[in-house]
Amino acid sequence: MRWFRDGLTDDTGFDARFPNQNQTKHCWQNYVDYHKCIIAKGEDFAPCRQFMLAYRSLCPSGWTTRWDEQREAGIFPHRLDQ
Repeated sequence: MRWFRDGLTDDTGFDARFPNQNQTKHCWQNYVDYHKCIIAKGEDFAPCRQFMLAYRSLCPSGWTTRWDEQREAGIFPHRLDQ
């Protein structure tokens, strides 16, 4: 859980697809879902924001930085346009 500037926290809540304590897959899936959503619907599509809040809460920043670099270089290990 992270603290934001306004003092509120973002808690992603329970997701039945990820019942285990290890949330690595949950982090990855929300990152992928966010980028698929903005490709399909655009960055202004409000429901995409939930995926972004979830992956920012769950994923270490080093991971997302690396994934962003991989996407920009065209070597990200998942197709986001499908």
